[in-house]
Amino acid sequence: MSLRLENVSLKVDGETHIYPTDLTFDKGSMNVLLGATGAGKTTLMRIMAGLTPSSTGKVFWDDNDVTGIKVQNRDVSFVYQQFINYPTLSVFENIASPLRLKGARDAEIDHAVKDAARLMKLEEYLERTPLELSGGQQQRCALARALVKGAGLVLLDEPLANLDYKLREELRSEIPVIFEKSGSIFVYATTDPEEALLLGGNTVCLKEGRVTQYGKTSTVYHNPGNILTADVFSSPPMNFTVLEKKGGDIRIGGAITAMGGFGDLEDGIYKAGFRPNHMSIEPVPNSASFEATLNSIEITGSETFLHLTHEHDKWTGLVHGVHDLPLHQEHKLYVASEHIYLFDGDGVLKRTAQYAKGRF
Repeated sequence: MSLRLENVSLKVDGETHIYPTDLTFDKGSMNVLLGATGAGKTTLMRIMAGLTPSSTGKVFWDDNDVTGIKVQNRDVSFVYQQFINYPTLSVFENIASPLRLKGARDAEIDHAVKDAARLMKLEEYLERTPLELSGGQQQRCALARALVKGAGLVLLDEPLANLDYKLREELRSEIPVIFEKSGSIFVYATTDPEEALLLGGNTVCLKEGRVTQYGKTSTVYHNPGNILTADVFSSPPMNFTVLEKKGGDIRIGGAITAMGGFGDLEDGIYKAGFRPNHMSIEPVPNSASFEATLNSIEITGSETFLHLTHEHDKWTGLVHGVHDLPLHQEHKLYVASEHIYLFDGDGVLKRTAQYAKGRF
């Protein structure tokens, strides 16, 4: 069982929403669509489901062309961020509805609904209507209905966005386990890189309707093949600056910095990138140092976010602990060279951060 998109694209009134896309998802796989709001995640999922016809290309299910087949005739289940339930039916009947449409026996329905309700912590609410539930409980009802349907393709469009923090954290880790036994293909849309990492599986990075990279989630995170992917798969976004290598000198922002690990790098001008959590306000071994102006601070309790300006670049730093630093002044910052990615003038990765190669 597989889902395959071949040269799928979408234009609306001359405006490109999805650029030509080729993707293959295999049976039992968890596939994350990661990108900012407006990146094309929901649109791509609607094309997969048959809700939106593509402008070009074809959609294959098990090597069968299903491009023109309507959603009701496909083996698909769709859960939206804005939960959809039948308001006049009980929670039990909402969850049971796909099975009743299939003509399942009452005993089978009862067993499946109660199993799904237990997993989604809805056992005590089965006799209530959705309007008697909290927003989080209503979303769990929609998830339970998708679970019992047993569809070969399950599309989850930011399904945890409306849940409270504790439940969201629980379900993030449970969803892959809950659905793994079904053998279905799961496509999960999110704007949150942390959520993509927690879900694991494979990740498709999307930027303004383009797939920038697709592969195993940990591989895409550690080895972003281009600047677009590096920017998408970092929260807060990756920081960038210009790095020039000339002979034995390394210049960052025009200033020479002493930094090892670049001896084999060809001379040239590169875009250097590093994640906010790799910035330090204390000297670290074998590091690049920067002067940046501190504009504002956000303290979360265990961490401090630093909002900075480095020349013309806006940076974010994430440092452990509580730090009350003077604002509107320049501060010296450090990033170990092993955490720095280098991209060429076309934005293509030239040097992976060394910790991603197991040297960290």
